[in-house]
Amino acid sequence: MLTQLSLKRFKSWPETGPIALAPITGFFGANSSGKSSLLQALLLLKQTAESADRGQPLHFADKASLVDLGDLKTVAWGHQAAEGIELDLQWKLDAPMTIRDATERSTAMIESDSLGFSARVVLANGAEASPRTRVESMAYRIGSAQFGMRWAKPTEYALIVEGEPFPLVREVGRPPTLPPPSKCYGFPDEVRGRYQNAAFLTDLELALERCLKGAYYLGPLRASPERQYPWSGAQPADMGRAGERAVDALLASRDRKSTIFRGRGRRRATLEEYVAEWLKKLGLIHEFRVEALAEDSQLYRVLVRRSPKADEVLITDVGFGVSQVLPVLVLCFYVPEGSTVILEQPEIHLHPSVQSGLADVFIDAWRTRRVQVIVESHSEHLLRRLRRRVAEEGASADQVALYFCEAEAGESKLTRLAMDMFGNIENWPADFFGDELGEMAAMTQAAQKRRRRAG
Repeated sequence: MLTQLSLKRFKSWPETGPIALAPITGFFGANSSGKSSLLQALLLLKQTAESADRGQPLHFADKASLVDLGDLKTVAWGHQAAEGIELDLQWKLDAPMTIRDATERSTAMIESDSLGFSARVVLANGAEASPRTRVESMAYRIGSAQFGMRWAKPTEYALIVEGEPFPLVREVGRPPTLPPPSKCYGFPDEVRGRYQNAAFLTDLELALERCLKGAYYLGPLRASPERQYPWSGAQPADMGRAGERAVDALLASRDRKSTIFRGRGRRRATLEEYVAEWLKKLGLIHEFRVEALAEDSQLYRVLVRRSPKADEVLITDVGFGVSQVLPVLVLCFYVPEGSTVILEQPEIHLHPSVQSGLADVFIDAWRTRRVQVIVESHSEHLLRRLRRRVAEEGASADQVALYFCEAEAGESKLTRLAMDMFGNIENWPADFFGDELGEMAAMTQAAQKRRRRAG
């Protein structure tokens, strides 16, 4: 699970400070306040880890990217690419990582279930016209130790070892300087060749890659529903940026043996059953199923029944809300347990009552499958339901982190909402969701003037 994010000089954020990430984390605020940029920083790291180009420090964009960020100059705060950007991520491991003495394997030198990674990437040579980027520094943190690399000369790097005593033994005759890191987070092969006991550095890299691989993204614009869905047996890793693979995932889940816990004394549910139950709880439909057009056909259709007595119809013939929320539901309960789901404006095109219900979906995803949800939203209904569930003990206050983003003079600022165990927010920002009291007062004054005119 991701536990902390920090950014410096990233888009509209000169500096965020440490942002604590909870099982359910929500970023709220006005348009262009910097909310999406926080998610984009995570996606930038994820698509860099998935890129085949190991010589590129950060993978900003291509046709298959989760997010198109242009280049370093585009994302650097104030477009000051020579100053670069800094990304810092911290996460919790499923099991503690142990680093042992190379000579006495039975001796554990460092052990921790928490890892951190940071990198600073700048424009090479400070040349604004150059598209090349350079890793200024990168480092992993485990326990009180830090292992990384720092740029030393035009083409050479020095190894960083700080904190807990863990001496790296250099091979006699091997030079101390090293070539650049692989991407922004990988130690070059020469590190393992020049130091006798540096093999564990690979474990740190792999841990970061596993962490980023376990993050899944769904964008704000969802694919329109189709009358027919082709499926050839593929097992999608996610829903796609627009949720276009949601039906593929439902069909693929039929081949999986995993089921979802419904509660004590109840039969475990398949993914299709669980999604259908949630669509019904949200008040969108009464029944939901996916069927082949004919035996052995690779074409499928999604049928829904809006009420107990209504006829079954195609998903294309009901309100847009079903197709909008379907990828959200499937993603939360399809991804591997312990994953992180990143959602951008999941409430788009949804009725206020369904927006409220999304909070219950997120709580359930964490409760049943330990799926972390990080969401950027404008929905006051979603926020209110989260607060209510904390008050009702459906979720604890430390399981929900809520933030308010605002922009002043071109700089984004972040405030964590101080929520107590009763769901009360002690530092509620002024006009958080607009000036509701001002609107009501203006309406009352207008009504009084009209009555006076009428009298």
